[in-house]
Amino acid sequence: MNYFVSIDLGTTNTVLAYAAPGAARVDLLVVEQLVAPGEVGASALLPSMRYHPAPEELAPGELQLPWVASDPAGVERVAVGRLARVLGAQTPGRLVASAKSWLSHAGVDRVAPILPWGADDPGIPKVSPVAASASYLAHLRAAWNLRFPAAPLERQQIVLTVPASFDEGARALTLEAARMAGLPALRLLEEPQAALYDWLYRHRASLAADLLDTRLVLVADVGGGTTDFSLVKVALAPDGEPRLTRIGVGNHLILGGDNMDLALAHLAESRLAGGNAGERLSAGRLAQLTERCRAAKEQLLAPDAPEQVSVTLLGSGARLVGASRSATITREDVQRIVLDGFLPPNQAQEGPQRARAGLVGLGLPYASDPAITRHLAAFLRQHAAAARAALGLDEDADDGRLPVPDALLLNGGVFRGAALAERLAGVLSSWRGAPVRVLHNEDPDVAVARGGVAYSLARAGQAPAIESGSARNYYLLLDAQATGETLRAVCLLPRGAPAGEEVRLAERSFALRIGRPVRFHLVSSTADPGGRLPQPGELLALPAADVVRLPAIATVLRSRDGKGSSEIPVQLATVLSEVGTLDVFCVAEQDGGADAGQRWRLEFQLRGEEEAGPGEDALPPELLDAIARIERIFGSRSQQVEPREVRQLRATLEHLLGARERWTTPLLRGLFDALLARAKGRRRSAEHERVWLNLAGYCLRPGFGHALDEWRIEQLWALFDTGLQYHKDGQARAEWWTLWRRVAGGLSTEAQLRLLDDFAFNLQADAAERGRRPVTLVDGSEDDMLRMGASLERIPSAYKAEIGDWLVQQILAMPAGARIDARAAARHARYLWALGRVGARQSFHGAAHEVAPAASAEAWLGQLFQLDWKKIEPAGFAAAHIARMTGDRSRDIGQPVRDEVLRRLSASGAPPSWSAMVREVVELDQAVETRMLGDALPPGLKLLR
Repeated sequence: MNYFVSIDLGTTNTVLAYAAPGAARVDLLVVEQLVAPGEVGASALLPSMRYHPAPEELAPGELQLPWVASDPAGVERVAVGRLARVLGAQTPGRLVASAKSWLSHAGVDRVAPILPWGADDPGIPKVSPVAASASYLAHLRAAWNLRFPAAPLERQQIVLTVPASFDEGARALTLEAARMAGLPALRLLEEPQAALYDWLYRHRASLAADLLDTRLVLVADVGGGTTDFSLVKVALAPDGEPRLTRIGVGNHLILGGDNMDLALAHLAESRLAGGNAGERLSAGRLAQLTERCRAAKEQLLAPDAPEQVSVTLLGSGARLVGASRSATITREDVQRIVLDGFLPPNQAQEGPQRARAGLVGLGLPYASDPAITRHLAAFLRQHAAAARAALGLDEDADDGRLPVPDALLLNGGVFRGAALAERLAGVLSSWRGAPVRVLHNEDPDVAVARGGVAYSLARAGQAPAIESGSARNYYLLLDAQATGETLRAVCLLPRGAPAGEEVRLAERSFALRIGRPVRFHLVSSTADPGGRLPQPGELLALPAADVVRLPAIATVLRSRDGKGSSEIPVQLATVLSEVGTLDVFCVAEQDGGADAGQRWRLEFQLRGEEEAGPGEDALPPELLDAIARIERIFGSRSQQVEPREVRQLRATLEHLLGARERWTTPLLRGLFDALLARAKGRRRSAEHERVWLNLAGYCLRPGFGHALDEWRIEQLWALFDTGLQYHKDGQARAEWWTLWRRVAGGLSTEAQLRLLDDFAFNLQADAAERGRRPVTLVDGSEDDMLRMGASLERIPSAYKAEIGDWLVQQILAMPAGARIDARAAARHARYLWALGRVGARQSFHGAAHEVAPAASAEAWLGQLFQLDWKKIEPAGFAAAHIARMTGDRSRDIGQPVRDEVLRRLSASGAPPSWSAMVREVVELDQAVETRMLGDALPPGLKLLR
């Protein structure tokens, strides 16, 4: 027997609904799960949480479920579901929550083990957001297969719901989580649509009457971690039945119930009794308090709410009860913070306010403006033309007010609070000037899961359907013509394109390089340029503010015979796949020679660094002359070149191309590609090797930020094990280490660990060990090693703690008397620069979870307080970076230490920008950035984190 199955993989809860073939009823799977140690219960809601217990915390057998299955994340002892929520509220740092929100956080490596976020104990196992999501799906699979052994879940027709605003990267990672859970075949459905499908199915018998006076439905889905808006047009078909068409979706917002709970937790933190005034909780303790505030919020929003609720933060270990602390939250607090803060009336229909940074207290980049009604106003304004048409309003009579839908469907756990539901309906009614009809949602917690089944029934012709197709327009950027506020692009797939139908740009031909690196910059937009739906192949100027950049497509495509490199004409084809993701293909035209008709599928990169935007200058015509000069020095043909001409290559290139500080990133990469193709030529002499290393490192710095940099780094890293040809030449050795420092940002963790070995050897090996040095292990000076070693931001944070401790020991052993000579000052500067880079709270290229532990950072600052920052100016510079404010509590130092750093910076006369980065979340100015990096970034290349 095959079932229609739908899974709502929610931020807060995961739900599975199903219907047997031919059945009219949609049922919920009652999921068996641990509800207490050793006790199994059942519920339709599986909390999307996992808890990693301490080794002796639970007795053997207390984690036993009715089935035996391994954890997709590879953790031996783990609790999933209700018990995870209970234990996580008692013990900080061991609860994994909000994995769904992390799936859409491009600022971290979403397949790296980073959760629980902010866990201080290195003994706590960590998992990736993808693996955590897979564990919830695997739990459902095991529970289903126990209930229906003759109909395994992996063989059913499964729909998995996702936020409508999930981009291609987040959708692909969701599919990867399902694959890890043993569910390789399924279809994706957007959650707002699923919620409306549930309503339609429940009203299928009287749908025409129920939607008689409705023209436009707004689906507002506010869950634990995300806010989604969708617009659905309602029109009468010739047979008198309503015809529904989705006409708009909103942009991705990490904004929901979690934000409300966190805002209340900040209030409760300030009121906790029994602690030191102004004391900040750790990230793990704040997560505990946030969970308690969630329960308090639900109590205070209930119809029979008390005047106030006490939230208690338990102690830890043997002082679990004795060290507990409490705070009171009142109904007025919830009114002010939750209702007025997140759902203000917004009578002026203003859009979201731009702030310097959003709330990142638990590591996630929450929307900078928490007012959902301001985001809603911006959404309605973006889709005003389509909304006016759906409502039958005269476009020529536009009075400047928003066209407001006449019906509203509320979904998501947030709207279990009647006050919140009433507030949003009231805001829309006031905007409209007439009551908005609220479509009753029977149970917001399970509507999305139920609606996924209704969607499958609709596909089978057994239920009402919504015409949808692609939720957004997709474009290929023409990077050579991109300019500031507008981006020139060609439309690949228009909004509304149906799933499964290929769209080929028959009128457009592109030149594709075979056997060479190629890149594609794609963007999406939920807005129609000029209020008109674009057509496939149409050239458009897009407002840069309206587009969302997709993960880069960068690859090397091979011909059928796998030989050589050439350029052939191709067309581009796209299709919205049946599972709900975008597929892009290159198709060779008939005059493509031996490759005619060949198709290449292009895949998005989901793990690489963010690419620089394609707003690039065209390459200068002098580049060809520059490459000819590189060919003369390093080319395969033997040419009579004087050593002086080799040494002057850089000056020659600057004469052709201008000062190298002004070389753009595309130009730099073009030069690097020319150097890489002639890498063997560096071995001709020591002069050749020095010049090649210097230019190659400069042209590839910082190792990321441009399409195909990952490929370039792979090619360059292949040269590392061979070492230097002229390893006895001091200048060649210095250029070798400068090269790896400059490109360290693009190196993998494994490569950086390999460099760390050489760093340790060169700085710490004794005479006997040095005598056994292999020829390929290049010697390095103290300065070269410190600058290179401190640039290794992807090494584990525990290694950074060890390096920082060693650096502090060296610094404190240096003379710091009344007079410090130039040599001692230079050594202080080297070690303090390295400490500032190792201990920085905000990495230049590493992920947020890879920074040195906050406890180590505070200890190093305590040691730096022993120095006189007026005499040793680099001490203040290092301290400013170690104390830099990020807004993420797991990385930031405590307030007392921060205050002392600020006091000392002021007393020493440090530049105001140093104090600013300690006091608040700011971007570095160019001078500070250059000093910390050791090199200025190429023009037009901006660090994203």
